[in-house]
Parts: sequence; C-alpha cells; structure tokens
Amino acid sequence: MRVKNKGEKIKNWTLRIVLIFGSLLVIVPLIWTVLSSLKSPSEFTTAPWALPETLKFENYTNAFTKANMGDYFINSIIVTLLALAFLMILAVPSAYVLSRYKFIGSNFLKNSYMAGLFIQSVYIIVPLFLIMSDLSLLNNRVALSLVYAVLQLPFSIYILIGFMQSIPKDYEEAAMIDGCGYTRTLTSVIVPLAKPGIITVLIFNFMGFWNEYAMAMTFITQDSKKTLPVGLQNLMEVNKFATDWGAMFAGMVIVMVPTIIVYSIFHKKLTEGVNIGGIKG
Repeated sequence: MRVKNKGEKIKNWTLRIVLIFGSLLVIVPLIWTVLSSLKSPSEFTTAPWALPETLKFENYTNAFTKANMGDYFINSIIVTLLALAFLMILAVPSAYVLSRYKFIGSNFLKNSYMAGLFIQSVYIIVPLFLIMSDLSLLNNRVALSLVYAVLQLPFSIYILIGFMQSIPKDYEEAAMIDGCGYTRTLTSVIVPLAKPGIITVLIFNFMGFWNEYAMAMTFITQDSKKTLPVGLQNLMEVNKFATDWGAMFAGMVIVMVPTIIVYSIFHKKLTEGVNIGGIKG
C-alpha cells in the first residue's frame, strides 16, 4: 500500500511540475510583452528583461496614431462579429438537420463537411482571390466575413453535430406534440439545449477570426478597411527603422487583449461545452 501511495505521489508531483512548466512557457512571454510595451526604446535595448523604470503609456498612443490601430480595431470588431453571425446562421440549422434526420444525400453532405476539415484556407487563397476579384468583392468587409464563416463551417458543424446528437429526442417529440414546427423546435428547444456547444464554437472561431492575417491581407488592400493583425504588421513596418519597440509591443498587447478577455469570461462555459460534447446519448 505504501509503495502504491508513493507511486501516486510521484505521478502527481510529476504532473504538477509539467503543468507549472507549461504555464510558465505561456505566462512569462505574455508578461514580458506587456512590460516591454511600457518601456522606452533605450530601456528595451539596454535592459530587455528588467522592469520598466517609468511606465510609458504613450507607447499605446503612438501605436494608435502611427498605424491607425484604432480604425483597424473597429474593422476587426465588425468583421469578427459579422463572421460569427454568418457562421451561426449557416452552421446551427445545418448541424441540426444532419444530426437528427436521414434523407437522400445526408451521408454525402456530412462526409463532405468532414472532408472540409482537412482543407486549410491558405491552400485555396489564390482561387478565392480570383473569384472575389471577378465578383468585385475585394475590399469588402462583409464579403471577408462571409468567407471566414464558410471556411469554418466544417469544423463548426462537426462540433455541433456531436452536441446535438447528445440531446434526447424526447424534447423534440414533446415540442411537436405541442404544435411546434421544425423552425420553432430548433430555436426554442435545440438551440437552448445546445448552448454550451454553440458557445464553444463561438469562442474558438472568435479567436480564429480575430487573429486571422493571410486572407485579411490578401482580400483587403484599402488602408481604411484593414483589420488589426494587418495593422500590427503596418506598425512593425513603420517602426522598422525608428526602432520604437515600445509602440510595437503595445500593438501586440492591443491584439491580444480581446482574446484574453473573451477567454477569461467564457472559459467555464468552454470547459463545460467540451465535457458535454464528449457524452453521446
């Protein structure tokens, strides 16, 4: 018994050490980035690992004024929210139908969406650019949002199908007896019950849309419509020779803060969603 307890303690301490080490790998760079955003250029070059002598909050002002980070921030909010709205409108009904009903071609559709999981957006960015150019949809934030949503449909539908299959069909049968049609059943019964799964999909895709760079850089060329990751790249170009490291790191913090806030608020829902999604009924 003592040998067993000793073995369990060794496993527990080993796991703790690994988790602490992994946490440090994530936390230390974040803290260093925030501290660097509050330093002067001379402090960054002479003592990059030291605490800032004075807090240079004007670095954030420089980040907004030198590269229009404020406009890019608003553009990112518009594109991300539109993309999430399009995604929910397309993914939730599709996942509901594919998870609950069998019809001619349903397996083909489901397999097609599953195959889409293996297609990365960068592989098809050139044909997408040509299509959008022919349709005069370049420099269009709504079109960019729709592209984001469509490209994330396979992943989102795959996740939502798992959640909706775990919902007992008794709820739908009771709704049908009460006179609810398919649309009312979906909006009043399935969506509330699948809320953890929907939140999980929203969080994952919010982070993806917010940080996406390649398509935003390719499809949006007008400076006034560019998103935040592209704006950060512009800031780095502006400061390439000026070496205003504080402003550059301030731009990085501006990009990171929304995703950190969203995850901090919804991390419990995300964990709950992943746990529920693993149960199939």
